[in-house]
Amino acid sequence: MSERPRLTVLSGPSGVGKSTVVAHMRKEHPEVWLSVSATTRGPRPGEKHGVHYFFVTDEEMDKLIANGELLEWAEFAGNRYGTPRDAVLQRLEAGEPVLLEIDLQGARQVRESMAEAQLVFLAPPSWEELVRRLTGRGTEPPEVIERRLEAAKIELAAEPEFDVTLVNTSVEDVARELLALMDVV
Repeated sequence: MSERPRLTVLSGPSGVGKSTVVAHMRKEHPEVWLSVSATTRGPRPGEKHGVHYFFVTDEEMDKLIANGELLEWAEFAGNRYGTPRDAVLQRLEAGEPVLLEIDLQGARQVRESMAEAQLVFLAPPSWEELVRRLTGRGTEPPEVIERRLEAAKIELAAEPEFDVTLVNTSVEDVARELLALMDVV
C-alpha cells in the first residue's frame, strides 16, 4: 500500500532563490503540484492571476482568514500572503506530491496544523551572496530592501527549526535534492 505523499514546504530568506529552484524543478517534473498563494500585493510585471498568485483584495483576504480557508498566512513587507487549504488537501489525497514555497511564518503555521509536513530550509551560500541578490533585483525601493535584509537575518536564524537544509549553490543541484526528498525521481 503506498502511503499518501507528505506535504513538502520550501522556505528560507527572501532572495535566496526559492522561486528559481521551484521553476527549474517544475520544468523537469511538472507532476509536482505547487500551491498557488493568495496575496494582497499587486502583480509584478509578467505575473498572472491564478498562475503565480491569486491576487485578492484586503476584504477578500480577511474572509479567507476568518473562514479558516488558509493553511497558513503571513504578512510580509506590508502585504498578506496565504495558502488555500482545500486545494492542498485535495492534491495530497489524490496521491500527488505537493510543494509549498512560503516564508518562515507560514512554515511555522504549517508545522502546527500539519505536523507530518516535511520542512525544507533553503539557505544562501553566504550572507554576502544573499545581500547581492536582494539588492540586485532593482525592483524595490531602498527602504523595502532594508526591511528585507533585516527580515533575512531573522529568517536565517530559524534554520534549526527545519527538518532539512539545502544550500543554494546550484539551482540544478538543489532542485534534484528537493525532488529526492519528495520521492519524485
